[in-house]
Amino acid sequence: MCDPVTMAVVSVANAGMQYKQQKAQAKARYAQQKRQNELAKKNAQQRYASAGLKIRQELKKSAQADLRGTLKARKARATYIAGAGDAGGLAISGSTNALLANYYRTEGNYKTAIQNNMGINISQYERNLEAIQFGQESQSTYLTPPDSKMLFATQAFNVANTYMSLEFQRQNAGLQTRKEKKQQTNSVSQTYKDGYI
Repeated sequence: MCDPVTMAVVSVANAGMQYKQQKAQAKARYAQQKRQNELAKKNAQQRYASAGLKIRQELKKSAQADLRGTLKARKARATYIAGAGDAGGLAISGSTNALLANYYRTEGNYKTAIQNNMGINISQYERNLEAIQFGQESQSTYLTPPDSKMLFATQAFNVANTYMSLEFQRQNAGLQTRKEKKQQTNSVSQTYKDGYI
């Protein structure tokens, strides 16, 4: 068995090296976690921008379709009214009114269909935003900054555990522990001081 002092020095040196290594690993792990969260955030921002662009394009397309439909309906009504007026200058009759109402109804149905489609697109856009947020949360990781105090305490406990293990081995081998040796030395010193020897 080695000298107890040498064992203690080796144990402390080993604990110091482990402390430095674990601290470096903790710092590296923390940096990796921060990088992962940055990537998740950047990915979410790109997906938000893409979803926003898509919904703006859909809104613009919907507005253009609505305008085209309105212009087409106005032109059709104007053509019909002009044709009905040219037919002898008669006032618009009941059947003519019904046909004109049909033009308005068709235009209304077209605009309602466009609005319904846009409502579906907006609803899908909102679900996509929720999915993007969930994706960012699932790609992100919890940040665990290095805890030097905890690492130091762990290594101190490891040194103490090694020391206690060595003392236990001595005791099992029938050798005196440091405490027993000190007590014996103190006892002899006290006996000497008291003048018994």
